[in-house]
Amino acid sequence: MNIGRVDLNLLKYLDVLLRESSVTRAADQLGISQPAMSNGLKRLRELFGDPLLIRTSNGMSPTERALELQPLVRQVLAQAEAMLTPDEEFVAENSRRVFRIMTSDYAEATLVPHLVRRLRLEAPDVVLDFLTPSDVSYADMEQGRVDLAINRFNEIPRSFHQVTLWKDYFSCLLNRGNPLAKDFNLDTYLGAQHIWVSKTGFGVGFGMNPEKLGGLGWIDQALARIGKTRRISIFTRHYQMPALLAMNNDLVATLPSRVARMQAQNPRLVIKDPPFVIPRFELKMAWSPLLHHNAAHRWLRRLIQEEAGNILREDPDEREQDI
Repeated sequence: MNIGRVDLNLLKYLDVLLRESSVTRAADQLGISQPAMSNGLKRLRELFGDPLLIRTSNGMSPTERALELQPLVRQVLAQAEAMLTPDEEFVAENSRRVFRIMTSDYAEATLVPHLVRRLRLEAPDVVLDFLTPSDVSYADMEQGRVDLAINRFNEIPRSFHQVTLWKDYFSCLLNRGNPLAKDFNLDTYLGAQHIWVSKTGFGVGFGMNPEKLGGLGWIDQALARIGKTRRISIFTRHYQMPALLAMNNDLVATLPSRVARMQAQNPRLVIKDPPFVIPRFELKMAWSPLLHHNAAHRWLRRLIQEEAGNILREDPDEREQDI
């Protein structure tokens, strides 16, 4: 194919068409007529030798080839935008920029206080708008409406950039007066009643079903691998809640170690290692390729990574020594 004969505007058309899955909505977003967009889709089909979008009972659906092209097109457009955008210096101490960050409750408890403290010193007029996973969709991230997502991700679009901020283990939190505190093993763990806490990824979550433990996350999947299940009495999406609930003498909370250690000075609670192997997880930061080269965005990402490194140095986990 002779690239000189290809209209590169068609890549922008393809990007919006695949994002909107609608000729009408894509035309509206680009500010062109529907016939012009339909003609653009026709040219794209001829260019790639594939229908790209097919009409189904659920509307227009992308073909397998279109799904393969989508992250590549995003990357090309992001690089083109970076090449054509002047590299303006970002002066943090004078900025009033609003950064919108999707964070899990886990990240809010462990990372955000350190980040805010640093920002108050270096960029006091910068505004942070923290969103929950239920507030945000992949489309919001991809289009740059949300600056960053900081969470544990089971999966994430290939077009997104991402870095690992740290890795964490799990610990068990229980009342010091709980009989299990003196006899904590797999059998007593399984015989206890448990607090489940988690919320990862994007989008609105649904009510949990205690009968489908295999889909409840790392802890229950780890138990399933050894042919065991636990009895869950409380479901919550907030990592601050288990510390309060674990005050009860008959409840056990299994949660990330960095959250559990925040209760280390609480005389009513005790922290135990789980009596079975739970793989550690990664806290990641992800962002759209559209923002990858933005000067303000680069500054914020660097700041977050530096603070994550400071947290690891201030509160190391002895289990990291064998990694």
